[in-house]
Amino acid sequence: MEEKRMRRITRHRVPPGRNAMRYCWQLVHPLRVAFNFLVIVLCRYLPWLDLKNLLYRSCLGMKVGSGVSVGLMAMVDIFFPHLISIGENSVIGYNTTILCHEFLVDEYRVGPVVIGANVMVGANTTILPGVVIGDGAVIGAGSLVNRDIPPGVLAAGVPARVVRVLDEEAAR
Repeated sequence: MEEKRMRRITRHRVPPGRNAMRYCWQLVHPLRVAFNFLVIVLCRYLPWLDLKNLLYRSCLGMKVGSGVSVGLMAMVDIFFPHLISIGENSVIGYNTTILCHEFLVDEYRVGPVVIGANVMVGANTTILPGVVIGDGAVIGAGSLVNRDIPPGVLAAGVPARVVRVLDEEAAR
């Protein structure tokens, strides 16, 4: 099975002499970042999944399907949470980080994260911007998802690689 390596990101160069993180306030208004931060911190500790999903949808603009379970301490992108989409009946494990931005020295990158339906993301996983995790995929705990994961597979490791196919029909 061929793995897609391309991430759906937009690269933005910054002038020499200052690192890209110095430009974060030009991307998103500081008050919006503060509001996002408060909602995200509240959701990290909330044990009530339906309330957490409601806050993600209504306050942060995330697309969260029905029956989604986001574990305690999960951290979503503070600048671009509206670029995150989680399909129905998916589970996002404890302390998982979902990023839609990356700051590098000479550029920053922004890209959506799409997590399909019936996906299981193990604890302590990091998902980088611009990736798509296909329906029915399972991501092993502690993985770094830096490329697309096909549907119906088990992927694990740093970086995450397909370990085996779980559902032949979904993986096609």
